[in-house]
Amino acid sequence: MSQSNISVNENGWIKWYCNLEDHHFFCEIDEFFIADQFNLYGLKQLFDHFEEALQMILSPNTPTDEDLEDDQFLELYNEASELYGLLHARFIITPQGLTLMKSKYLQGRFGVCPRVLCERQNVLPIGLSHDLRTSRVKIFCPRCQDVYSPKKQMSDVDGSFFGSVFPHIFLSVFSELNPTQPANEFVSKIFGFKVHKKKGSKFQIQQNQTEMYYYAEDHIKRLSQIQTSQQQQQSQQQQQQFSHKNDEEAEKKQKEALNAIQKLSKQKQKK
Repeated sequence: MSQSNISVNENGWIKWYCNLEDHHFFCEIDEFFIADQFNLYGLKQLFDHFEEALQMILSPNTPTDEDLEDDQFLELYNEASELYGLLHARFIITPQGLTLMKSKYLQGRFGVCPRVLCERQNVLPIGLSHDLRTSRVKIFCPRCQDVYSPKKQMSDVDGSFFGSVFPHIFLSVFSELNPTQPANEFVSKIFGFKVHKKKGSKFQIQQNQTEMYYYAEDHIKRLSQIQTSQQQQQSQQQQQQFSHKNDEEAEKKQKEALNAIQKLSKQKQKK
């Protein structure tokens, strides 16, 4: 499919799909991006009706109510929506896609972090896997660096439609959007005193220090064991060298004794 045969239509399938209920996380993929064979690499073998699904995505027409009641059409629609989602995950990490997602992020279209102490920090969509039908889309908070389920279920929005790398690439490109303040931590208190064995309490701090101490002690024991084994190896090598020298000296003395005996025997024969 050549790019010259494509006509951009403002009211086509892509705009209709992105405007569906619970599809506000999606941005509209440029049709030229979809038509580029390089961007389609590795996707054809995932679908039984790849060409038909691709034609549906690029169609200038939107489905009618009758189409949505047709089982064959719905089967093709499911493939088209999954194909669009996988292309979407590739598109949103391009400069054009990142710009479109930035606009949505600044408008708060992805929602805010459900964690109270993040103070309504804007979030980004994320998938826990790049594979289809593994998990639904989740949201990533740049402040607490954690992942949550979105407020709405979005049952037909797969996590692979966004991928697991999008938020990190987004915040690397737009570094000015990284939160300047770290996430606040909640500390359990009763009448102003930190609760025993709870997060931030003195007990926990001492426990962490004790664990570190025992770790250091264990580390020292291992070092001493290694040092002892090295010393034993050195002593064994020295003993071997010493015994080897003794053997050489013994052989030398034996040779000298044999030579002396031979000389005496020769002298006796001459006499």
